[in-house]
Amino acid sequence: QVQLVESGGGLVQPGGSLRLSCVASGFSVRNVAIGWFRQVPGKERKGISCIDTDSYTYYADSVKGRFAISSDSQENTVSLPMTNVKPDDPAVYYCATECNPRGYSDPTRWEVGPWDYEYWGPGTQVTVSS
Repeated sequence: QVQLVESGGGLVQPGGSLRLSCVASGFSVRNVAIGWFRQVPGKERKGISCIDTDSYTYYADSVKGRFAISSDSQENTVSLPMTNVKPDDPAVYYCATECNPRGYSDPTRWEVGPWDYEYWGPGTQVTVSS
């Protein structure tokens, strides 16, 4: 049974760090691209990062240079360390099987979807407060 579970969210101060994890089961992250997304209440979900099976990575401008996606096939986990957290980062963060910025002539279009990804995790909340 395919399952994704996010963890690592919590309360962080501006400028602080968190490490989000997406633990996969029922498949190997070595064989599937994994994307990270985030959603603020009342707003559309946005794609923020992607790691493909050939180690291609993608970052939305809003997180580029601060977040760093990585995949660990032994742990079957895709991590998203967050550094220099900003007041704009609070959201529920989700991971999903598949992500394909390279499928768009303009990869930034991937960030807004729509996506037809079959499996999503339940999400983990990130709150930023001093």
